[in-house]
Amino acid sequence: MRIGQGFDVHAFAEHRKLMLGGIEVDYHLGLAGHSDADVLIHAVCDALLGAAGLGDIGHHFPDNNPQYKGIDSRKLLSQVMKNLHDLGWKVGNLDATVIAQKPKLASYIPEMRACLAGLLSVDVGVCNIKATTTEKLGFIGRGEGIAAQAVVLLETDID
Repeated sequence: MRIGQGFDVHAFAEHRKLMLGGIEVDYHLGLAGHSDADVLIHAVCDALLGAAGLGDIGHHFPDNNPQYKGIDSRKLLSQVMKNLHDLGWKVGNLDATVIAQKPKLASYIPEMRACLAGLLSVDVGVCNIKATTTEKLGFIGRGEGIAAQAVVLLETDID
């Protein structure tokens, strides 16, 4: 068994879709980034890679590689999961937090959980996502961006 934690943050940007947890969230701003900037999936990828001792998302999918320009982060997570399965790892559980002053995310969480559970090959019951604000403090509180944290438990795939 291994535990990994991940963190990511992206600034808001105009003329982009807001992707969180693999789904599109209805909001007038998206997040800036080389890929689709799905801050939640990026934190999950980092947690998975960290638990397996495989570095971080920037090492595997560098933002100076044109191959990843605008890429759907679900594809990145799928590749991370393939790498983990090849090494004999499976996900025991995920607990993640999205930190955003706006938009309100409660109504999107069930769909995010379902999407991530599918990508992680786990039951939705072991895939938890929470949302919180910073009570209007800091860059998130000023509405400048969104952050996400994730913790995963990896188990060996061998019974």
